[in-house]
Amino acid sequence: MDVSENGSAKMNFWLIKLAVCAVALVTTAGSALAQERISFLTDWLAEAEHGGFYQALAEGLYKDAGLDVTIKQGGPQVNTAQLLLSGAVDMAIQANSFIPLNAVKENANYVAVAAFFQKDPQILMSHPDSGFKTLADLKGKPILISNDAWETYWKFLKVKYGFDDKQGRPYTFNLAPWLADKTLTQQGYLTSEPFAARVAGVDPIVFLLADYGYSTYSQVLMVSRKMVEENPKVVQAFIDASIKGWYDFLNGDRSKATALIVKDNPDYTPKMNEDSVAALRQYGILTSGDAATLGIGAMTDARWKDFFDTMVEAGVYPATMDYKKAYTLQFVDKKIGLQ
Repeated sequence: MDVSENGSAKMNFWLIKLAVCAVALVTTAGSALAQERISFLTDWLAEAEHGGFYQALAEGLYKDAGLDVTIKQGGPQVNTAQLLLSGAVDMAIQANSFIPLNAVKENANYVAVAAFFQKDPQILMSHPDSGFKTLADLKGKPILISNDAWETYWKFLKVKYGFDDKQGRPYTFNLAPWLADKTLTQQGYLTSEPFAARVAGVDPIVFLLADYGYSTYSQVLMVSRKMVEENPKVVQAFIDASIKGWYDFLNGDRSKATALIVKDNPDYTPKMNEDSVAALRQYGILTSGDAATLGIGAMTDARWKDFFDTMVEAGVYPATMDYKKAYTLQFVDKKIGLQ
């Protein structure tokens, strides 16, 4: 081969290499453009109860699924339903099964697509020397409850345990009245009030309502019916990545997710995060019940029917209401992450 042939060969080599690089750049740009932007709203300020979502974000699980997810915090002044209905956010976490059922009652255009908590962390807690051993022992005893409680779990307690409205006392989200009066029981959240009570020197008796038949789901993921119909692959990708994130957060290295949580909510501490994770694991909040065999996020027709029937008995919903419109099972029960 003469010099001119050698030079031509080298030129062809570099032209081919440049062409390959150009294709790679175009492919990369195409992948970046393919990232589906999702705005996701939690139901409260950042905390361990949202850990799986932060884990999926921190570890790139959403990105690997083709999603560009922005997590927005909820809070006391945030109207989640309004933001979801207006399209201001694509997906949102709601507290319990009442929300999607209320959506059916009100003809609202959104639906439950996953339930990340099999057990609602709602509790009642009593003083250690009260002598109470089961939830039934609280019948007729004074209980501090919030305004919201009257329309949610109090209905369950009246139907299933014979509680009476006369037992109710105003709860102001202040532990002081309960600490001062050992005859009082008060409402709480598994990952909050018991910790505060222990810091104050009292190790409370904790009654997790879910362990006594309160079958509402919690941390329910809601999306619009339009999104379910038009972008089911996006919904599926978000749920699958979130499920994997939850398993990683509960069982693996969650330091990056914890850092994101604390960044979003500076009043929250890594210790608070670890204490909450321990409680979530101890009580099987995410992994018990149907989730043990179907995976985190599981929902079933039987569970929805049980809750609906109880609330019909309590007079919350008419028996003729089509409760199955509140949810869809098409995105869950696929055993994602169980391996």
